[in-house]
Amino acid sequence: MAKRRRRFKQTQSLQERLAAEAERLRASAKTAPPGIRREELLRKARQFEEGLHMSEWLKAPGVELRR
Repeated sequence: MAKRRRRFKQTQSLQERLAAEAERLRASAKTAPPGIRREELLRKARQFEEGLHMSEWLKAPGVELRR
């Protein structure tokens, strides 16, 4: 028997989820002591923000995706 995918409806848009996670990571970085962990949190926050910008860019009118 084939496995069935578990599907669920997202309650927030991708942009909202990316922005919220970036904000959460930045808040955690503010309370973290200086060091490697803090830098990791800031790096991950920047990655989420970059993903948000890419998502917005892809939704912009005139953007054509090629396969």
